[in-house]
Amino acid sequence: MNKILLTVSSLLVACATTAAAYAQDIKGDAEAGAQKNALCVGCHGIKGYHMSFPEVHQVPKISGQGAGYIRAALHAYKSGERKHPSMRTLASSLSDQDIADLAAFYSGTGTGVTLPAVATEGSVKAAELVTKGGCTSCHGANLSKPIDPAYPKIAGQHSDYLYVALRAYKTTDKPMIGRGNPVMGGIARQFSNADLKVLADYVGGLPGEIQTVQRDRLK
Repeated sequence: MNKILLTVSSLLVACATTAAAYAQDIKGDAEAGAQKNALCVGCHGIKGYHMSFPEVHQVPKISGQGAGYIRAALHAYKSGERKHPSMRTLASSLSDQDIADLAAFYSGTGTGVTLPAVATEGSVKAAELVTKGGCTSCHGANLSKPIDPAYPKIAGQHSDYLYVALRAYKTTDKPMIGRGNPVMGGIARQFSNADLKVLADYVGGLPGEIQTVQRDRLK
């Protein structure tokens, strides 16, 4: 029985990996994405907009975020790897092509600023936490040039969102809260929540390429 379960599990992982790879190969159309973002701008297209679940925090900036990461995040919400009721519902309504188009659109609408090669110096505590977490090894020396397209730019992201997201990686026992990424889970569990708050505040205060682009009718 154990061998059968192991074989089935291996097949499921293989199928999921193949599907994810296929989804990443789909070419995104930014113009098409601009016509498909009606459900996105209601939260991500309003500066200062806050969510109340699982606690009050600003919705993340996604304009200028890497297309690979936007795709990965939406697929994670769609599969349930990331637990969030409203994002799960929204992502489940999107096809792989929709996700690719939205990612192409949002990745091309950031600040376009030139960033320092290395992140700005912060407190001694923040520097210790960045080193302990190995943040630059994945997100780049300025935390805005990730080494893999599926990793996010995090410099300048809202600190309250970062704090909620980091804590979500530590959460494994709640039906509607949590993130299943094993690498980030292992990193986040090294820290107390107080440490995560210091880390989030530091990263959120860095100059970054991501922003919230407000929809025209609300300007």
